[in-house]
Amino acid sequence: MEKKTAHIKVADLTMAYDDFVLMRDLNFTIFRGDIFIIMGGSGCGKSTLLKTMVGLKEPALGRVVINDTDFWRTSGAERERMMKRFGILYQGGALWSSLTLAENIALPLEQYTDLEKKHIRELVSYKLALVGLSGFEDYYPSEISGGMRKRAGLARAISMDPEILFFDEPSAGLDPVSAKLLDDLILELSRSLGTTIVVVTHELASIFAIGTNSVFLDVDRRTMSAEGDPNMLLKENKDPGVRRFLTRGQGESE
Repeated sequence: MEKKTAHIKVADLTMAYDDFVLMRDLNFTIFRGDIFIIMGGSGCGKSTLLKTMVGLKEPALGRVVINDTDFWRTSGAERERMMKRFGILYQGGALWSSLTLAENIALPLEQYTDLEKKHIRELVSYKLALVGLSGFEDYYPSEISGGMRKRAGLARAISMDPEILFFDEPSAGLDPVSAKLLDDLILELSRSLGTTIVVVTHELASIFAIGTNSVFLDVDRRTMSAEGDPNMLLKENKDPGVRRFLTRGQGESE
């Protein structure tokens, strides 16, 4: 069996807003190539944890170590360099409404690379093709469906060939068919690009379909109460809160 390599390590992490402690004592490892799920009930701090990992919110205590570099204790310049290796898909896609899909995807390439315009256009078309949107370069976000906007947001997130992809509730607002298509796309990108993927979600279908590793944040205890492959947690974990979440409340009667 191939040995797993740690990509991100979260150690003794506490997240807080002023004096209110949201989560404490978080310790888990995301391995290279994982599709890692951050899961838990509403208000448990899933999105805050994501913000801490991508550089938007500093932790109250603890460390986020990426490729053996302490993300929040390194220099600002080094942290910014590391952030350029991230791709992020926000809930709504976060596309600029006044720009076409091609212009949206080209934006980071224009800002952070010295590529010629011709090469950027070729890359944009390639990234749109990867997410099934070939031929939609000149469409505006308002002219396509919600599922297509999510895929366009994903094309922008992978425009710079990121080392790590972060998703914040990617299935939010999508119908079941569109959500399944997005899950399939995430799996395909994981297989073809080998990218480490971190997903915040509470959608059980997605959790079981794509997750290879996970952490469960317990809103009542304000700490994590499980980690590992979600499908194995469903079979083996006996924690009442974890089972209640993973079985839609049916686990308590087992």
